[in-house]
Amino acid sequence: SDHKILSLGVINGRNIWKTNLAETLNWLEPIYAQLQDRLWLAPSCSLLHVPVDLDNEQELDAEIRTWLAFAIQKLDELSVLAQALNEGRESVGEKLASNTIAIESRTKSDRVHVAAINDRVAAVDEAMADRQSPYAQRAEIQRKKFQLPLYPTTTIGSFPQTQEIRQTRSGFRNGNISEQEYVAVMKKEIAECVREQEALGLDVLVHGEPERNDMVEYFGEQLTGYVFTRFGWVQSYGSRCVKPPIIYGDIARPEAMTVDWINYAQSLTDKPMKGMLTGPVTILNWSFVRDDQPRAETCLQLALAIRDEVLDLEKSGVQIIQIDEAALREGLPLRKKQ
Repeated sequence: SDHKILSLGVINGRNIWKTNLAETLNWLEPIYAQLQDRLWLAPSCSLLHVPVDLDNEQELDAEIRTWLAFAIQKLDELSVLAQALNEGRESVGEKLASNTIAIESRTKSDRVHVAAINDRVAAVDEAMADRQSPYAQRAEIQRKKFQLPLYPTTTIGSFPQTQEIRQTRSGFRNGNISEQEYVAVMKKEIAECVREQEALGLDVLVHGEPERNDMVEYFGEQLTGYVFTRFGWVQSYGSRCVKPPIIYGDIARPEAMTVDWINYAQSLTDKPMKGMLTGPVTILNWSFVRDDQPRAETCLQLALAIRDEVLDLEKSGVQIIQIDEAALREGLPLRKKQ
């Protein structure tokens, strides 16, 4: 088999975290000693799944930036590994030392690990996953409460984002208009959405979500443990690109995210107004997720954050709450047996 070549996908092409180069070399060196030039190093997959260049992200948090590697940085990591194998670790000593500092910084950071959040996740029990009453009982209570027709009508939740909405959001983010002006425009858009739905005779109304830039980013911006890039675009499909937020640490919801907007919308109508939230699995699947703990753990943290929002919506009087899980299937294993 001397003519065969082994290509190893040693750099994860699906996430945006730096590779632990010293740790990788520990298991690569014995393989290289045996195969020499019949060993090829590669990323684990195409790099189209990650943004192009971290150097573009000059506004990103400086500490968190040291933990990341986009496509160009991942190619640099491959180059360092190859040189370390061919010429010895001392030939890339400075780069390996810098990598180790970044890996240790992330491992020990109190921005990543928050004891109170981990304690809360540990306290989750089976009772929290059960409904207090069976569906048939809940459905009957809901039917009597809302007196909706046999086939009630509603919409998915979001109305088209007009040019005025986008310009207003951009102006607010750039500091060109005040928060008061921004809120006034959003409320005007919400009022128009409510009027249109009432004119159409819909039974359960939505507020149209003019204040939401994206169904994941909007929530991520209000949760701890998230950062956002400016140029971190990746291809979704065809010509459609997305800019996934980055989950770098433990997640919590410091304060209500949607309650004021929904309450305002409800004040405009006597018909029931839906509260609308993105579900934890979709938020997880449409983000770059931390790789230092199981995805299930991160998903539980997200679920508790959304649970807090649901409870706040309930307390404020919202009686119908829709939780969207658009990406539920995307997290399923590829193999049926799993």
